[in-house]
Amino acid sequence: MPHLNERQRRLILANEARILGHGGIRTVARIARVSESTVRKGVFELEAGGEPLAEGRVRKPGGGRQTAVERDPELLPALLRLVEPDERGDPMSPLRWTTKSLRNLAEELTRHGHAVSPVTVGRLLRENGFSLQAASKRLEGKQHPDRDVQFRYINEQVKAHQSDGEPVISVDTKKKEMLGQLLNPGRQWRPKGDPVEVEDHSFFFAPNGEVAIPYGIYDMTAGTGWVNVGVDHDTSVFAVESIRRWWHSRGSLDYPKAARLLITADAGGSNGYRYRVWKSELAALATETGLNITVCHFPPGTSKWNKVEHRLFSHITMNWRGRPLTSHEVVVRSIAATRTRTGLRVEAALDPRPYPLGVTVSKAQLQQLPIEYHPERGTWNYSIGPRGHSTCTSSVRAAPDTARQEALGILSDPRFTGMSHVELSALAERIAPDLGALREERLHRQRGRARRQEAGNHGRPALTPADKVLLAVVYLRHVTSQNVMAEMLSLNQHAIGPAIKDVRRALTEHGVVIAPTTLCFASSRDLIAFVRHGTLPPGRFSPSQALSDPVLTGMSRADLAALIERLSLRHAALVEKRRHQRRGGPRQPGTRGGVFRQKITDAERILAAVLYARKAGTRPALAEAFGIGLRTLNSALTEVQSILQEEGIELPPAATRFTTAADLLAAGRVLQEPLSNSDTPMS
Repeated sequence: MPHLNERQRRLILANEARILGHGGIRTVARIARVSESTVRKGVFELEAGGEPLAEGRVRKPGGGRQTAVERDPELLPALLRLVEPDERGDPMSPLRWTTKSLRNLAEELTRHGHAVSPVTVGRLLRENGFSLQAASKRLEGKQHPDRDVQFRYINEQVKAHQSDGEPVISVDTKKKEMLGQLLNPGRQWRPKGDPVEVEDHSFFFAPNGEVAIPYGIYDMTAGTGWVNVGVDHDTSVFAVESIRRWWHSRGSLDYPKAARLLITADAGGSNGYRYRVWKSELAALATETGLNITVCHFPPGTSKWNKVEHRLFSHITMNWRGRPLTSHEVVVRSIAATRTRTGLRVEAALDPRPYPLGVTVSKAQLQQLPIEYHPERGTWNYSIGPRGHSTCTSSVRAAPDTARQEALGILSDPRFTGMSHVELSALAERIAPDLGALREERLHRQRGRARRQEAGNHGRPALTPADKVLLAVVYLRHVTSQNVMAEMLSLNQHAIGPAIKDVRRALTEHGVVIAPTTLCFASSRDLIAFVRHGTLPPGRFSPSQALSDPVLTGMSRADLAALIERLSLRHAALVEKRRHQRRGGPRQPGTRGGVFRQKITDAERILAAVLYARKAGTRPALAEAFGIGLRTLNSALTEVQSILQEEGIELPPAATRFTTAADLLAAGRVLQEPLSNSDTPMS
């Protein structure tokens, strides 16, 4: 019996039962210890006389238990509907936003009346061509129409430079790493049961905010890497400084006869093709090294095609996997220890210098750079030569020190600030302690929550508290705009605007009022010319000098200044009341408070009202003389005339009434000093 299969045993037992006759089925079943139905089924098969089964078969086709799909034909369609992509599936399905595991799928099918186990669900999915798959990084955003053409052009440039023995490098910034006893993905060999212990959260770790910023340079010809590890900010100045350090330490030694340098970079980040500072710093590097630098940018969305990504950065990540980056020394040594069997060798150096944010280059400075844009997509491909650069980029490189301090010295002229240098320093010392708290309050409103960790120490800032006070005073005096100051300091408005806003709030809390002046400049060139040579460009403040002549106003300039000082506070209160009624409420915190370039200053409004009250000129003549429209003039006259009436000030009529602006201006004598609100602008 142990040597027979199921059918053979059944037929042998049935044959013995037939031989015994009546009662044979029970006797055989009891002796063989099988079911009587098994013996009886064999007897029926022998008596039926069917054909023998095919070789190797025990049962006829169709025998055995039915599959789940045969028992429930609606099971498979219901399962396929659940695992369809979300954009085609049932929008009301509970599994649309749930992980579609086998257990969840089985529970959902059972809930809809299709009882099934997770094992059966897995078998059905495999039979229908499904498998477990992770997301694949293949989408590269919007495909630029010149993408493939740019790839071919970069390849041609690389081959041309390499055939001539010129250096070709691929550059980019690796991910910024936070320093501390923090988790670094990956595993490494350690004694069993003794893993490296790290913090479970990083929100409140590293209160000083220490970070490491690796900027990599990969030599595509030699197959070597060089990494500059920064500690401050990833700026364009830092990017070019990294290339400069590579050239002095490796490039000039490996390519002593080089005349050209090809740089391949992605389209964004600190080495993006849109940044003027990037091109300006490259021009300085070209002048310093004598190289003709060619830059080819990869199209947007294709940064991973850059060689430095998968030939340098990937190996660095694998080398320090599972190791907490606790200090800058650990980062530098881990990078320098990176090796591959194909011959990759990496050098690393720490760059502790500060690289402040906000440094910018004007369009005029960019146009002076020796940049030659290629005929093939010049936006992405350009060359920068070493010629004719000493007058345009040296000032940009010196901006954090020499040029910026010189610009701040020009802006601190007492004629602009309305106070002496001693008074300005005293004001800065009085206001500076509050600027830090006001900045934190402003950032708190922007974030909508409290700071998660303390502010990091990222080196020397672009502007000191005293510099911020100076810029705010000059701006509140209406001397010039933020754009002009940003151009003079080689900064952008994001570094100046918030600082001025914080200083203005501090001045308000301390009760300090900065009165505007009519000495306004529309360009840095005019402002510098006034400080150095005392020349006044044709502007809207020149008519004020002529119109404030005693011949027209009927009073001396000192009396006119005293009148303006007397009426200015009431005029400011009247304007604020009118604006309050227009807004329907008080000013919101952090608003500019009316600090912007006006068509006509408050002092000029009072002067216009004085001239009109004396009937020295008609409304059209006064509007044309001040360079404003009739609507603006009428609004100014309405505001000031009501104050004159309340103060009981009566002005005698002028001897002549002029109907044209030319005659009105010709009647006045232009003096050297412009009209100001008062002799002491700060109160």
